[in-house]
Amino acid sequence: MFKRIYNKLLNEFGPQGWWPINGKCNKNNFEIPKNRQQEFEIILGTVLTQNTSWKNVEKALQNLRKAGLNSPSKILKMQDKKLSELIRPAGYFNQKAKYLKNISEFIGKNKNLQKLPVKKLRAKLLSIKGIGPETADSIILYAFKKPCFVVDLYTKRIFSRLGICDKKISYHELQNKFHKKIPKQIKIYNEYHALLVELAKKHCTKIPACANCPVTRLCKKSL
Repeated sequence: MFKRIYNKLLNEFGPQGWWPINGKCNKNNFEIPKNRQQEFEIILGTVLTQNTSWKNVEKALQNLRKAGLNSPSKILKMQDKKLSELIRPAGYFNQKAKYLKNISEFIGKNKNLQKLPVKKLRAKLLSIKGIGPETADSIILYAFKKPCFVVDLYTKRIFSRLGICDKKISYHELQNKFHKKIPKQIKIYNEYHALLVELAKKHCTKIPACANCPVTRLCKKSL
């Protein structure tokens, strides 16, 4: 069922090209990020996107780009008040400014994170204040290009409506289902998460718009 849903969504929406770099998606290019700067931009984006839309995140990222804040050391040198103002469009800006500094300090002190196994890398990320499971897994998958499926509220909403899980399922329980049911390939994990977000935006909204939904025949909500 998991692979069937993936195929239907990919056929309907096509490649998504996540994670956006410099405001642009790069469809079918899984070499992204190509350097430390792109890697760090993705990490910043995973923190900024907490509790807000990507449209707001992009405004904040654009402000950071204009200010030349493209490395951990530059983020750490920036005054808290100024950093908060730059990321104001993303909401919770005072809190997120602290989180950006926390992750910047961590990245600055740890130069060989790519070499760590997923389990150890994840544990280190989760020890940072402001980094929860979804943010940690987004960093692992999109920035460090390691197979770790990202679960968000959209994922829970869609799969509970499909009747595959309970709507109160825990993050790790649902993540484990993905890890067991689909191949541990970065490309598939990357696309699947992005495709679920697209489905949630177009059809599986809070009040579902089931007409023309590509998985409506599989969904218990629409029956």
